[in-house]
Amino acid sequence: MPVWSTIIIIFLFALLFALQVWWRGEFRRVTETTAGEIKNLKHRLAAEALEHRAQQSAIFNSMVEGLLLLDERGRVQLANRAFKKLFEATDVVLGKTVLEVLRLHELAEMVESLGPNQPWLDRELKFPGPAERWLQVSAAIVLNGSGERQGTILVLHDLTRLKQLERTREEFVGNVSHELRTPLSLIKGYTETLLDGAKDDPEVATKFLQTIDRNARRLDLLIQDLLTISALESGRVALNCQSLNIRSVVERCLGDLKIQAAARKVTLTNHLPDLMAHADETRAEQILSNLLENAVKYGREGGTVIVGGQETDGGKLEIFVQDDGPGIPAAALERVFERFYRADKARSREQGGTGLGLSIVKHIVQAHGGKVWVESEVGRGTKFIFTLPAELETGGEKTGK
Repeated sequence: MPVWSTIIIIFLFALLFALQVWWRGEFRRVTETTAGEIKNLKHRLAAEALEHRAQQSAIFNSMVEGLLLLDERGRVQLANRAFKKLFEATDVVLGKTVLEVLRLHELAEMVESLGPNQPWLDRELKFPGPAERWLQVSAAIVLNGSGERQGTILVLHDLTRLKQLERTREEFVGNVSHELRTPLSLIKGYTETLLDGAKDDPEVATKFLQTIDRNARRLDLLIQDLLTISALESGRVALNCQSLNIRSVVERCLGDLKIQAAARKVTLTNHLPDLMAHADETRAEQILSNLLENAVKYGREGGTVIVGGQETDGGKLEIFVQDDGPGIPAAALERVFERFYRADKARSREQGGTGLGLSIVKHIVQAHGGKVWVESEVGRGTKFIFTLPAELETGGEKTGK
């Protein structure tokens, strides 16, 4: 073989070897680069997925409504913060059914009733218990791209407060109607009797007119109380708080009740020391007048009504009005401050009360930043206690706290 042929062959082998080394190096470099890119891509996709889940979780947890997401088998995949708070379920176990997690057959039945012919439902559900609860539940099927059922979503809105307000409104309208109907019926009946001829008998006419006047006053008192409590509840009452000697206010109220107390042989006693409050004088007088008038009316005939109090460490005045009457049953103690509530309905109406006095007291005390409560034992009397801000001395000036 000629020398040049051998040289060519050796050159070709060397070239092939060099190409092979280069190719291996290039392949390794490309492989490493690709692996790095794939790894970076995985990290980026994982970060994006994590960010997406975080955003989704933030959106779901910021919702006021409770949200529950189920898979195609009806098992819990997601429950937001509002849902857990709604059912006081701090640890909702994922992968369990609604019935296993909450023991609520109503929700489980809604999920089971969904299907192709019923893709969504909207119902109001009442859940009994120590605290009655109303929920508006909207349930809908979640479909995938192929139109197959992928899961179920439940959105729950708490209607409990709304239902309570509706019930309160209905009770209020019913109570007002009842309170107005009685004096109006009496006024109407006696007026018709007078027009039918009773007016010609002076003695009968006078008696009937006195009854009409008494019931007209009762209507006026009821309307005034309704206007007062409406203004207090809406926050339209502006308090003119100033330095106020509570003992002087009590003395004034007791003076106004002397005739009424004498008629029932009730002894009125003021044991309140000279305490200075930071309060609205007119409203403070309204509080004490209501409580003292109730004590005289509903306390024991021939009994004693005592007013007393003290200044507490918290910068408050604690004042009480106590009688030695028949007392209030334990079952009624929590309700005495409700509008139109009467522990003894017949006796209260006979005394001419509107059923709003204690509710007005509660709202005035709360407007001053205080609180009011009652202590009573059947057969041993009743004690109403309320607090008002004391007038405190700071740097030579009197200021309320």
